Amino acid sequence: MRWLPVLYVAALLLLEPVTPVEWPVSFVLIALPLVAAFAHGPAVVGGATVFAVVLEGVLAGTPCCAGREVGYLWDRHYVASYICTGLVGVLGMILAGHRIRRERTLADLRFVADIAQRVLLRPVPHQIGSLHLDSLYRSAAAEARIGGDLYEAVPTRYGVRLLIGDVRGKGLLAVETAAALLGAFREAAHDEPALPALADRVETSMNRRAVLLGGSEVGERFVTAVFAEIPFGEPLIRVVNCGHPPPVRIRSGEVCELDRGRSAPPLNLGVLLGEPYHVDAYSFRPGDQLLLYTDGITETRDAAGSFYPLLQRLRSWSALPPRELLERLHRDLLAYSGDRLQDDIAALAVRLPADDPAVPATPPPG
Repeated sequence: MRWLPVLYVAALLLLEPVTPVEWPVSFVLIALPLVAAFAHGPAVVGGATVFAVVLEGVLAGTPCCAGREVGYLWDRHYVASYICTGLVGVLGMILAGHRIRRERTLADLRFVADIAQRVLLRPVPHQIGSLHLDSLYRSAAAEARIGGDLYEAVPTRYGVRLLIGDVRGKGLLAVETAAALLGAFREAAHDEPALPALADRVETSMNRRAVLLGGSEVGERFVTAVFAEIPFGEPLIRVVNCGHPPPVRIRSGEVCELDRGRSAPPLNLGVLLGEPYHVDAYSFRPGDQLLLYTDGITETRDAAGSFYPLLQRLRSWSALPPRELLERLHRDLLAYSGDRLQDDIAALAVRLPADDPAVPATPPPG
């Protein structure tokens, strides 16, 4: 875009010698200030305006260049083009100044969004005891940066506790709900000894917040989530699923969804339906890897409308560590969708190295 004015003038100079004298191609220079305003500031646009007027005069009254007589220089049609170019130049300088202000505002907003994302979705530790972890988050709208998908990993005296969730809806309400859920989880994860009690406490916080918000859609402000726990000294994973896609365990090329069909309702709907939380336990041995994800991944479609085959892809990547696995997953999602993700995506990968015979992690001090 910065070179567009130069290319525009070059095209004009190539066109001028091959057109008849009665075709005043130089009139297209009137648009040069606006072309410059796309990528340059008011000063450059002003310079382009002066250059355009001078070049119009040269092409109008220089016999050696345009084959016209000098008298054409002050022909009323050319004088009108000088005036129009000047007026368009003033307009271009105003537009360029406005564009620069908008770009600065957008840059400030993106900076604030980046800070908000670091606070809301702070990067998980790459290692907690023996466990290796990594996370992935991408918003479907690049300008938005943050949305309603969420994840967290918290080391506690009960083990490493994990959360993945997806807030219903979009916009600021979804971001506020995600922030409230993460705050409740980060606090309760250290206090509640049982995983169902942790989920129940988080749901209580979500219910309280929904009531404070008021409105007629209290029951519809729900969040699907998975709470997982990798306890110390036990080769297993405990899972409480609240209406969310089940976690996936990857073991020596074998990919298994951790789902026994006892999923509870999404958070903020449990009170309405009155169903208890069920905890399921699954083995988790050295070399195993756990993937928690949101439905933005499995609902990604290709050009033919087919859903993304997550389990099939994971079988080919079972040997990859968490960071490489998530990077490969992200690249494959973009390629599968034609670089058009329709929904936010979030994922959390946890691996216990195969050469580590010790307990999955070390309890934090205190």
